[in-house]
Amino acid sequence: MMRRKLALLAAAAAMALGTNAALAQTKVLKFVSWQKDERGVGDWWASVIKAFEESHPGVKIEWTKVERGAYADTMTTLFAGGTPPDIVHLASFEFQKFADTGWLQPLDPYIKDSKLDLKGWAGQDTCVWKGETVCTMMLYFGYFMAYNDDILKKEGLSVPKTYAEFLAAARKTTKDLNGDGIVDQFGTGHETRGGGGQYLSEMMNYTLDAGGRWTDENGKVTINTPQMIEGLTRWKTVVKDSLTPRDMSAGEVRQLFADGRIAMKFDGPWLWPIIQKGKAKDQIKTAMVPFNPPVGGSSNVLAIPADISNDNKKLVWDFIKIATSDPFQTTYATLGASPPPSPRADITAAKKENPNFDLLVEATKAASNAKVDRIPKGLEIQFNEFSKMIMEEAQRMIIQDLEPKAVAATMQQKAEALQQQ
Repeated sequence: MMRRKLALLAAAAAMALGTNAALAQTKVLKFVSWQKDERGVGDWWASVIKAFEESHPGVKIEWTKVERGAYADTMTTLFAGGTPPDIVHLASFEFQKFADTGWLQPLDPYIKDSKLDLKGWAGQDTCVWKGETVCTMMLYFGYFMAYNDDILKKEGLSVPKTYAEFLAAARKTTKDLNGDGIVDQFGTGHETRGGGGQYLSEMMNYTLDAGGRWTDENGKVTINTPQMIEGLTRWKTVVKDSLTPRDMSAGEVRQLFADGRIAMKFDGPWLWPIIQKGKAKDQIKTAMVPFNPPVGGSSNVLAIPADISNDNKKLVWDFIKIATSDPFQTTYATLGASPPPSPRADITAAKKENPNFDLLVEATKAASNAKVDRIPKGLEIQFNEFSKMIMEEAQRMIIQDLEPKAVAATMQQKAEALQQQ
C-alpha cells in the first residue's frame, strides 16, 4: 500500500515539475545527512529522493550519512574546501554560521518564481538571516509528556499538571525497588551526557515554566534574572536529588523509559516510535507537559550552497519543491510520525496511525505561539559555544553544590562575552 502511494507521489512530482533533459544529463547531486538510517524520517527522505530521480531522468542523488556528533565539523570542512554537498541539510542551530560566511544561496528569488507558499510554515522565520531567506524549515516540534500509567496508579498519583505536582510525583516514583541501595526506578528522565544543545533543551523544561529566557526578543542576554534563577534551581533539584538517571545519553534514557524504568518523560514526537518497541508500551500514555510553555523549536533545514553551478542550483530547488509539496508534507506526517511544518498537509492518515497525533500538533502550536526555540536570539552564531558553556556551568552547579543565583550571574557574564566575539 505504501509503495503504491509513494509511486503515485513520484508520478505527481514528475507531472508537476516536468523533465528538463538539458539539466538532467548524467548528473550526480550529493546529499549528506545524519538522518539516513533513522526509522521513519529516513524512509521519508528516501521517498523524496525516489520521486526526484523519477522526475529527473539522468540525475542521481548520492546520499551519504555522517554521524550527528561529527556533522557540523564535516560540513564546515566540505564548504571551506570548496566541495559542499549540492543538497545542504543542516540542523537549525548550525546553519547560521554557514549563512554568515556567505556559503548559502539566498532563496527569495526561487520562492517568488516558483510561487512556493510558506505562509504559516512552522519555524520558517528562523531561516531568515540578515533579511534574506537562506533555507526552508523541515521540522518544528513541541514537547509532550509520556507517562507510565501503571507506575503512577501504583503510587495513587494522578497525571501532574503543574511543576509542583510533577516534582511531588517524581519524588514518590523514584525508588530502590529491590532493596540493594541503588535507585532503579526514576521519576523522570533527562539526558545528562552528550552535547550542549540537548543538555540545554532538557534544562529548558524548567527554565521556560519559571518564566526565564536566555535572551529577550532583541537579543539581550537575560540569564541573571529571578525567573532564570528559579529555573536553574528546579533543574538542580531534579538532577542532584537523582530524580533522573545521571550520565546517560538521550537514546539510553528514552529506552529506559520505554522499558518501564522511568515514570514520566518529556520529549518530542520522535519518542513515540521508541515507545512502540519498548517493554512497557502497553503501560504508557500521553498528555500535555505540566509546564507552560512546552519546550519546542526548529530542528533541521534544507538549503542550496552558493558555490555550485546555476544548473545544479535549479535541480536542488526542484528537490526542495518536492520535499515541501503538499503530498510529501502529508507523508511526512505518517512516515516521520511528526507534525509537518506545512499548514496545508493532510494529517488524517497520521491521526489514524498515531492516536496521539492531535496532542503532538497541540504541543507544537503551543511552543510556536510562545515563540520558543532552543536557539537564543542574538546568540545564533555562538550557539555551540553558548550551549557548551551552559552545560558546563550547570554541571558545576550540581557537582560543587553552587547556588543557582551565583551560577546565573556567571552564565550571564560569559554569554555577554560570547556575544562580543
